[in-house]
Amino acid sequence: MECEAAVSCHDVTLAIGGRTVLSDVCLSVEAGSFVGLFGPNGAGKTTFLRALLGLVPVLSGEMTLFGASVTRGNRGVGYMPQSRTPNGGMLTGRDLLASGLSGEKWGLPRVSREGSAEVEAALEAVDAASLGGRRLGSLSGGERQRLLIAQTLLGSPRLLLLDEPLASLDPVRMREVALLLREVARKRGMTVICSAHDISPLMGVMDTVLCLVRGRARIGPVDEVVTGPVLSELYGAQVEVCHAPSGRVLVSADGL
Repeated sequence: MECEAAVSCHDVTLAIGGRTVLSDVCLSVEAGSFVGLFGPNGAGKTTFLRALLGLVPVLSGEMTLFGASVTRGNRGVGYMPQSRTPNGGMLTGRDLLASGLSGEKWGLPRVSREGSAEVEAALEAVDAASLGGRRLGSLSGGERQRLLIAQTLLGSPRLLLLDEPLASLDPVRMREVALLLREVARKRGMTVICSAHDISPLMGVMDTVLCLVRGRARIGPVDEVVTGPVLSELYGAQVEVCHAPSGRVLVSADGL
């Protein structure tokens, strides 16, 4: 029995401002997988994620989510954008999540009992219950990331799209957040597509790698794509992949 595809692209071409970003992309993402999305700046990572949200139209080809056409406002998809500044002054962690319950309205909504329960469940899922009552301005970068991840869980999405969730974190926090994402995804049975510049923090977390470069896409298991020759060809630079005795895989190159 074949596994359901969370994402399917058949000869998909995407363009922004008249410039073709991705051409004739064909790929399938298995439901329940954790996909690491990589590529140089301008390769189309954010454009691809926004297309899955229905925010960037497909110029040609077909793109589907769980067998259905992509639509804007799909509540089965959680999204964490690249640009995010949850400072909020007097707002607390719970306020941040509550605002995500009715994102189409200005200001903080009146939260129902069911909504409050959903907020608490999302906080618990990322081990952030203790952050709910704290003001956003008092939180560290890693703590804010936990709250932003919790916000994407509202509505119990089947697919989680994360645009650079590890950005601006130190190496230790990068790894902590990556492991947290894997744990939450497994417990909730979600499919995750997580873009990043640094491959190393996602090693052992992702099971699939999707690389976008020069308008093309390459997808496959980690051990097939994360190799020196493949990454060197994709990035146009010398990349070394080292297997440590501990089982960790280390990727080193300028810009990776």
